[in-house]
Amino acid sequence: MHTVMPVYGTRPEAIKMAPVVRALQQSPLFRPTVVLTGQHRDILDQVNTTFGVSADADLGIMTPRQTLHDITVRTMTGLQPLLDRHVPDAVLVQGDTTSAMAAALAAFERKIPVVHIEAGLRSGDLFDPFPEEANRRIIGQIASLNLAPTAHAKRNLLASGVPEARIAVTGNTVIDALHLMLDRAPAFGDPALTRALAGDAPLVLVTAHRRENHGEPMRRIGTAVRVLAARFPDHVFVLPAHPNPAVREHLLAALGTAPNILVTAPVAFPEMVHLMDRATLILTDSGGVQEEAPALGSPVLVLRETTERPEAVLAGTSRLVGTHVETIVDEAAVLLTDPVRHAAMAHAASPFGDGHAAARTVAALGALLGGAERLPDFEAADADSLSVSR
Repeated sequence: MHTVMPVYGTRPEAIKMAPVVRALQQSPLFRPTVVLTGQHRDILDQVNTTFGVSADADLGIMTPRQTLHDITVRTMTGLQPLLDRHVPDAVLVQGDTTSAMAAALAAFERKIPVVHIEAGLRSGDLFDPFPEEANRRIIGQIASLNLAPTAHAKRNLLASGVPEARIAVTGNTVIDALHLMLDRAPAFGDPALTRALAGDAPLVLVTAHRRENHGEPMRRIGTAVRVLAARFPDHVFVLPAHPNPAVREHLLAALGTAPNILVTAPVAFPEMVHLMDRATLILTDSGGVQEEAPALGSPVLVLRETTERPEAVLAGTSRLVGTHVETIVDEAAVLLTDPVRHAAMAHAASPFGDGHAAARTVAALGALLGGAERLPDFEAADADSLSVSR
């Protein structure tokens, strides 16, 4: 039996790691030792509880207004004794956070194989998004196994010099997580949210948190939502506010107090899935939402200048609009008033997964360490086979 160590600490990582951890726990080949870094403390615990995942260790790296340097040092320092104690056969990291990069480096320094889940995403600009683009490039170069979610991501890895033998195309594990959550009836913990969704009013979901949007871009996003809420008073604009003070102090101040804008605390992942499923339109700078929403048939306007997930743009399910007020308002207004344009985005195929990414991940890991063979690579199919709703 192989000892493997999944390491993660943010909510998106937890959501995408959960199907993998569950699959590892169910496999006779593996004994997972789950390590949390702990950036998103409360909502991280919420996600793990939702998926029935228990941690074996928690580094607790979070400090107020910590820097990227702090995250790197605290993650590597905290992992050292755990790697020495457990001597895992592989360390699994997900995505492009600084803690994922630091965990990968800590393992690499001990010549422990690194497995990179959701590998190969590229924006083409080393500083946008920052620091994520650099983080994922670093991990990709040192990983013994790169698990690309799509064929496009595999091509990025090949172009960066990663040997094909170190790449498997699995699909994105977030689609596995969506399948698990849509089987549950929606239950919203916030009474105001329950009341807002009780009627038939169209819902516009807004999420914003990216580091590159802190400051003036975040203020512009808030202003655009305020303008849209005034222009579409029969729509409900729901904004689960990220806990980061750098987000709240600019975004919330610009929103105003319109009666059809509902600001909530961060919602649990099952609630978020059902909000996305209910949404007429989604405005977001989140990478995860760009992947999740197309599988639910929900059009997405991406509040960023670049995206490392061009598959959704090419498939017609999302559109890059940046953070300028006029552009956001104009693009959103078109989708809220033109049924033909809206339907074209809502019914496009999702290119990100089929719900079996975790199985492909575990099989590829087994092939790396011994005891299993890889499954065939994921290939994007048509809209009917990839959609998990509507």
